[in-house]
Amino acid sequence: MRPEEHSIDNTLPAAAANRPTHKQRRNVLFGAIIAMALILFFSRNFILGTPVETHAAVIGELRQSVVASGRVIWPQRVDVAAELTGRVAQIPVIEGQQVTKGQLLIQLEDGDERANLMLALATVAQAEARVRQQRETALPTARETVKQAQTDAQQLRKQLVRMRQLNSEKFVSDTELEAAAHNLDIAESKLQSAKLELATNELNGSETAVVLTALTQARANAGLAQIKLEQDAIRAPASGTLISRSVEQGDIVQAGKILMVLAAQGETQLAVQIDEKNLGKLALGQTALGSADAFADQHFAAEIIYINPGIDASRGSVEMKLRVNNPPDYLRQDMTVSVDIETATRRNTLIIPTAAVRDATSNNPWVLMVRNNRALKQSITIGLRGDENVEVLTGIVADDALILSSLASIIPGQHLRSIKVPPQ
Repeated sequence: MRPEEHSIDNTLPAAAANRPTHKQRRNVLFGAIIAMALILFFSRNFILGTPVETHAAVIGELRQSVVASGRVIWPQRVDVAAELTGRVAQIPVIEGQQVTKGQLLIQLEDGDERANLMLALATVAQAEARVRQQRETALPTARETVKQAQTDAQQLRKQLVRMRQLNSEKFVSDTELEAAAHNLDIAESKLQSAKLELATNELNGSETAVVLTALTQARANAGLAQIKLEQDAIRAPASGTLISRSVEQGDIVQAGKILMVLAAQGETQLAVQIDEKNLGKLALGQTALGSADAFADQHFAAEIIYINPGIDASRGSVEMKLRVNNPPDYLRQDMTVSVDIETATRRNTLIIPTAAVRDATSNNPWVLMVRNNRALKQSITIGLRGDENVEVLTGIVADDALILSSLASIIPGQHLRSIKVPPQ
């Protein structure tokens, strides 16, 4: 082979090797497209401004409220205790049960008290019999005795007059006259004794007083025995709910020991703790919606009836009480509840998202808004503050586009393009 031919054969494969492959041409094309897109994107942002989400100020209704938690209370709690020491025979109620005034809660063993009462009642019956006997027998007998003594004395008095006359005529001796006088003295003594006996049996006499006093004492002893018997039956002092119990059947209880606690029926209240910073928003008579943690999807109305004038310095809170006029059946003593207290409402007012306000707690709150494609710092005056929105009194108008404070990289004067987020 000639040298010229050999040179031509080596050159053609080298040129083919330097030619771009299909994959390389595709990568170059994609790179060019991406570069063009970036150029167009940055050119668009440079011309129209950096896109930023904004929230419009709107005219609407704003409700200001304070949310707090607390518990259910009944203003009156009654401690139930035994008045006598004894063994528990029966407990016919359970904890959490609704009871009525006078209902039996605890029964102590009462055999001795029943026996004492029967003995006392027998003594009363005996005393009453003596009173009847005194009135129906002793008094009439005394009256008859007086009458008989008066008759006897009168006869002997007449006889003495005759005996004196006969003695003067010497028909009877002096000894017979003295005997007649002696008989009259005896009769008059019997008359005086009969009158005294009658006096003691009269209504205001001493014998009547004795039997009546005995009857009164017997009745008092019977009453005391009845009271002691009744004290063995511990009853509800008022209608309400049994919220605790610390006694079981068979226990020996001591007098004065608290055995049960009764939440007396009456006004249902909620006791809540409010952060002291909200004190200026609260007033008596404000309404609230309450809910129990155990029944979070059910609500009931409440009303503020008490605000403690003092502040709990350790917690920075104020105690407040609310009345529940129509409490639901599921509310229980000490149940945990939440309340949403409506403190103020504005209708047809300018409102913006709370998240759009900057330096909200200072004396000069402001917002960052988009106007003429520029970020603009604008001072505002705030009215009511809600959980998600605030009322704006001055500084902006409806439809102004506001930037949330979470977009901290946006600075006043920056070239922007507003993308409004639809209101919720």
